[in-house]
Amino acid sequence: MKFYSSSKLLHGALVLALLAAAPACKKLDLDPTDTIDPDKAFRNVADLNLGLLGAYAVLDNSLLLSAVTVADEVTLPIENTVSNNDAFRWQYNATSSSVTGAWASLYQAIDRANRVLAAVDKVGGTATDQTLKNQYQGELLALRAYAHFELLRGYAADYEPGALGVPYMKESKISSPARATFEQNVADIKADLAQAKTLIPASFTDNTRIRLVAVAAMQARLALYEKNWADAITYSSEVITALPLATRAQFPGIWTDANSSEVAWKLKRVTGDSRLGDSFFRQSGGIVLYAPALKLLNAFDKTNDVRYGVYIKFDPTRTGTKSQYLVNKYIGGTASAPGLVDVKLFRTGEMYLIRAEAQAESGNLTAAAADLNALRAARLSGYTAQSFADKAALVAAIYTERFKELAFEGQRFFDLKRRNLPVERLAADAANASGAVLLPPTQAQYNFPIPFVELQVNPNMVQNPGY
Repeated sequence: MKFYSSSKLLHGALVLALLAAAPACKKLDLDPTDTIDPDKAFRNVADLNLGLLGAYAVLDNSLLLSAVTVADEVTLPIENTVSNNDAFRWQYNATSSSVTGAWASLYQAIDRANRVLAAVDKVGGTATDQTLKNQYQGELLALRAYAHFELLRGYAADYEPGALGVPYMKESKISSPARATFEQNVADIKADLAQAKTLIPASFTDNTRIRLVAVAAMQARLALYEKNWADAITYSSEVITALPLATRAQFPGIWTDANSSEVAWKLKRVTGDSRLGDSFFRQSGGIVLYAPALKLLNAFDKTNDVRYGVYIKFDPTRTGTKSQYLVNKYIGGTASAPGLVDVKLFRTGEMYLIRAEAQAESGNLTAAAADLNALRAARLSGYTAQSFADKAALVAAIYTERFKELAFEGQRFFDLKRRNLPVERLAADAANASGAVLLPPTQAQYNFPIPFVELQVNPNMVQNPGY
């Protein structure tokens, strides 16, 4: 069964390990017959955990890959003749899976979370069971908030009040929801995160699931998009206090899963999951699909910045038309599964940059500069703290640092959108891209389209402008 809608066909999402495979749906408007009654599927606390794991399981890299591809941090090598590259060339539309795939996977995760949430209060147990129920409910609420926030980042028409957002699904039911506004989405996400924080115990520290520090990190990032500078400072500070920055010695191990320094939450990847390092950026057989952009290479201090060698590899043995620069950030894993590493979703490094931006926007340039300098000192050998002439210079420096610190993590495109700035590539980075050098905010592709099939099955859904 294919998932076509956030409400109709996502009603047929299967709870991992609890629901069995079923025949394909015959009509879009039929009640699903391929699900188990929640009262039977979730009989005890252990079943709730299985359902929660099923919701985690469908979180994937779709939006990250779309955002990286359309931004200015990678280039399209000539040797890439096998990848669907309409996203890099900004030639996508509502039928392009390269930018619409995240819609279905995120709503599938939401639907699974809502199914389990509906069963939580019906499951009894001991006092210990109640503590676990609270934790699982908190994780589910935070997961639902996270998935909606990702949808909002990807598919909102704008990040301003009144702009079209996405449907916020609080229960699993067949319906035809309309798009909420940006501020309505923000309010719902904030409410889910606030409730989650009251339920997840401080003693729960597994960073492959949503723990308290991960909720604070989500709140900090959300506040940045809302331009709620006070909240951004408060919540990023929570994470910074709980998780110190990695040392330069520790930093490389973050990306090979040798350690979990400064990682608030990461998606656990196991054999069979999609691999960033050896499936997206490069392919078995030595083909490089996407390489670091010259614009990004030029931004680094190649000698003193620990991030440069961790994120980027130079291979002089690759000659001719082959790219000699490779994305190295996700190249961990094993010989049989290269590139199979956990996906880091929230890190302390980002929190320093969130707090720096929020402080700068609040007029506290001294504190903002101190945070930026602290991050640079942790990443660059022999770094000397810098001062900045004014707010504009400081904010520009923060964005340059975000470009480097968060490279290939799916943040850059949305950072530009937050500032209503165009995507601008160097001509050399777009040599194999049909002239895709400038993507202005006025062009339709500056926002990802609502999937065409969603418009077909939901009469209340409207498309983003320009498509």
